[in-house]
Amino acid sequence: MRLSATSAFETPLQHWAARLGERLDLPLLVRWNGGGGLRLGRFEHPRVVIDVRDATGAAALLQPSLEHLGQAYVEGHLDVSGSVRDLMDMAHRLAECEAEAAQGPGWALRLAGAVAGASGHTRASDRQAIRYHYDVSNAFYAEWLDPRMVYSCAYFERGEEALAEAQLKKIDHILTKLRLAPGQTLLDIGCGWGALVLRAAERFGARCVGITLSEQQAELARQRVRQAGLQDRVEIRLQDYRDLRGSFDRISSVGMFEHVGLKHLSGYFRILHDLLAPDGWALNHGITSTDPDNGETRHGGGRFIDRYVFPQGELPHIGTVLTRLQEGRLEPFDVENLRRHYARTLRCWSDNYEARPERLKTLVGEKTWRIWRMYLAGSQWAFEHDDIALFQVLCRRAGQPARGLPWSRAWQYGGAPVSAAPVGR
Repeated sequence: MRLSATSAFETPLQHWAARLGERLDLPLLVRWNGGGGLRLGRFEHPRVVIDVRDATGAAALLQPSLEHLGQAYVEGHLDVSGSVRDLMDMAHRLAECEAEAAQGPGWALRLAGAVAGASGHTRASDRQAIRYHYDVSNAFYAEWLDPRMVYSCAYFERGEEALAEAQLKKIDHILTKLRLAPGQTLLDIGCGWGALVLRAAERFGARCVGITLSEQQAELARQRVRQAGLQDRVEIRLQDYRDLRGSFDRISSVGMFEHVGLKHLSGYFRILHDLLAPDGWALNHGITSTDPDNGETRHGGGRFIDRYVFPQGELPHIGTVLTRLQEGRLEPFDVENLRRHYARTLRCWSDNYEARPERLKTLVGEKTWRIWRMYLAGSQWAFEHDDIALFQVLCRRAGQPARGLPWSRAWQYGGAPVSAAPVGR
């Protein structure tokens, strides 16, 4: 059904705009069939224009949760023009206003938490979910990530670094926290395209194993290992973390535990405990929810991500992380919040993404391009506004003598690590 001036949705949309216009002043124009439309504020020129293409798009506007608006945009029921950041800000304001008017503050958050959450997490379902997200294509990710293709929160030590520099600093920050030394063994769970294990082998002299469930990631990571001549120090495996065996001096888990599932976190950390050498160190780097009860972002944003971006993804609160970590017989030693760093990282990714729409559409098609456009901009908004955060938790096996602990954090921030000099192969 195409909307026209006599559409059955014209009157409901007019009432909707009048009702929200009493509470909001947005430079937003809503129109159908390219003609005149509805203004939700006082402005000469709109900053965002929403074109309603059919009845489904109109229905999404009448119930403007992030889930409804995002789904309508992805499926082509709505088109938008204007800055993606302006669009995201206005979508949140529409959803907030509608939720408060309908049920009072907090209604949308409680509803989102009640219906969200994945419980499966078998080997097969986890493998399918990982490949859905990461096997879009290596070329797609290469268009908007840094040259090393590091797909996790960067570390902007001064706040002014370019993305590539900040990603390298993040890797070094992790490996320095782990006190990685030449000859030690390092396991990287969820190794992506291999940037961390390559750095650990080449600069820190470690012997590394990286695991992933993504075939495309594993293929490119192995290629990069060969190009660096590090086959004797780096092994890339296509492997589930539950199938790991052995003992490692150091373990890193970067952007991985979001895929584990809330019910499985204790077991996940227990596996890390069993794989870690008695005097070893592990670091978990992952996204957390700031909602301690439901682990959901506001107004259906999490449901949109679960449907289109990260199937079965679940975000724990940092309190839950620390509790489950200790249930897994690990002792948290240092906890660092990098929320501001991830907001900056996502801004860099989103800027790169917005700069090359035609190239990206050629690689993945219009629908996938729309999904990731909303995902990157929406995630940046969520980090900026404290809906979600990013914590690095450094830990070791519980029950170790206190005399083995460092006295201060000085080694983490004191410049180049002791083992930073390149080593011979």
